[in-house]
Amino acid sequence: MGLFDVIQQEIAIDLGTANTLIIFKDKIVVDEPSIVAINRQTNKVIAIGKQAQQMHGKTHENIKTVRPLRDGVIADFHAAEYMIRGMINMIPQRSRFFSPSLKMVICIPSGITEVEKRAVRDSAQHAGAKEVYMIHEPMAAAIGIGIDVEEPKGNMIIDIGGGTSEIAVIALAGIVCDQSIRVAGDEFTNDILDHIRRQHNILIGERTAENIKINIGSALTELPNPPEDYQVSGRDLLTGVPKKVTVSYSEIAHALDKSISKVESAILSALEITPPELSADIEENGIWLTGGGALIRGLDKRISQKTKLKVQIAEDPLRAVVRGTGIALKNINRFNFLMT
Repeated sequence: MGLFDVIQQEIAIDLGTANTLIIFKDKIVVDEPSIVAINRQTNKVIAIGKQAQQMHGKTHENIKTVRPLRDGVIADFHAAEYMIRGMINMIPQRSRFFSPSLKMVICIPSGITEVEKRAVRDSAQHAGAKEVYMIHEPMAAAIGIGIDVEEPKGNMIIDIGGGTSEIAVIALAGIVCDQSIRVAGDEFTNDILDHIRRQHNILIGERTAENIKINIGSALTELPNPPEDYQVSGRDLLTGVPKKVTVSYSEIAHALDKSISKVESAILSALEITPPELSADIEENGIWLTGGGALIRGLDKRISQKTKLKVQIAEDPLRAVVRGTGIALKNINRFNFLMT
């Protein structure tokens, strides 16, 4: 390790609504849920990431769990600052004797406002960053899945994260047209929560709804290799006692239908405003799906049926954005014009 490596350290952060990932020395060293637990009496953070998630929905009046990001942007400035600082401290091989100067590249939604952008920059600076660069999520995703973004060819990226769905057409190292909607993983989780309450008269928590989405979440009511039915435990709204029911993937597909239709509408809107030469490229290259939402069973087939285009799920879609952010950090002089 050289002296410069000790004085200045470079990290790439995918600051997500659901999960935060950090790349340090070309490796993903932190992959934690974006949540903090705070003691209400002392206002001190007592847990971050997985530890805080285990407390979520199970706290007493002295402890509250906070998700600092909502819809892809910072909703709680102080909690976000604590979370970023805490996750940076989780990085192995960092100096414990003094705080080196930090250079950060953070990815942000393409539909972010200047005020929201400033909140991200301020949180990073308060957490110890001396230099802060920001890159839009669809661009980071495209770089992460190996697309040459500088080519005069059109590529469509759909990044479905926790808070936002980013749909962008990329060519010549720029976003030609995009749609950013606040319908994504969190909305899907809420749809499942509401469905279980309405159809089964059972109240479940956010974590249980998230587990249902992961285990049997589907965009189609008929799948060639369907997952097994899933048992759900919650509180019976009529009797107040704990109750268990079994739900199927096709039932969850009906619950998610309305939100997925909104994503489809945004994709069609983006295609409508795409220049014709780039439309020809997209027809040839197809659409790339990234983000946690890409893992919903049958989503690629459903989007393909709607658009009549080839839809491909990126390899390891959950980490495509952070990989691209890491590549941008490593080649910051080459990609400097992409930073905001």
